[in-house]
Amino acid sequence: MSARVLRWAGAALAGTALASALLFGLYILAFYAGAFADGRLAVWNDQLPRLYERATPAATAGIGLHFAAGGVLLVLGGVQLVAPLRRRFPAVHRWAGRVYVAAALLAGAGGLTFIAVKGTVGGPVMDAGFALYGVLTIAASVQTVRHARARRLPEHRVWALRLFALVIGSWLYRMEYGVWLMVTDGAGHQKDFHGPFDAVMAFWFYVPNLLAADAFSRARRRATPPALRLATAGVLTAATGLLVLGTYYFTKLYWGPAILGRLGG
Repeated sequence: MSARVLRWAGAALAGTALASALLFGLYILAFYAGAFADGRLAVWNDQLPRLYERATPAATAGIGLHFAAGGVLLVLGGVQLVAPLRRRFPAVHRWAGRVYVAAALLAGAGGLTFIAVKGTVGGPVMDAGFALYGVLTIAASVQTVRHARARRLPEHRVWALRLFALVIGSWLYRMEYGVWLMVTDGAGHQKDFHGPFDAVMAFWFYVPNLLAADAFSRARRRATPPALRLATAGVLTAATGLLVLGTYYFTKLYWGPAILGRLGG
């Protein structure tokens, strides 16, 4: 019973994350790639200061690669975790996985290039948090492929889940900031991203994701006590509810208009 509850809770969270991340991925492609196609790179600075500056073309190339690959990751990510798709179309899973991992490597490399050349707007703390995020994304990509090639499928799935947990960090970063600003009126946040909340967010947008992914992987083991499985399912269900609420408001206010505006030309 507890195993079934955990499985359904995990499926609900994965489905919600897939839908929300897909919408955010489309938004990234519509906004950032759209601005690049229109020759309006300065628009990037509306979302985060100093993303685009004419004097640092290498940094612009790095962050542009990060956004483009990140959009592909968010669109493809959850699909790779769908078990029926893996079983019925293994070739599709393998080829989509190659694209997914390649995009993860490019996104990590692009972000690290930006940090190395220019640094983040938030200074050393944000530099460290975002650089660690890039390194972990690259490491998870390599481990996912390494275990798949060695046919160590249980380890491959654990690392693929970790990679997905990292990939959705960029999406959660925006959502968590938006919710915090709305609920607390920006307590601890500064416009130059040097506030105490900004320092926490430099790591918060991906570390809890990794912990949740590992907790879910451990809870699925047969030897796990039923109480721990049910507790994990409860946490996953609460997270699903928050994601549904956040996705609704972000799609209504930000993502939807940008996507529809790009489709409408």
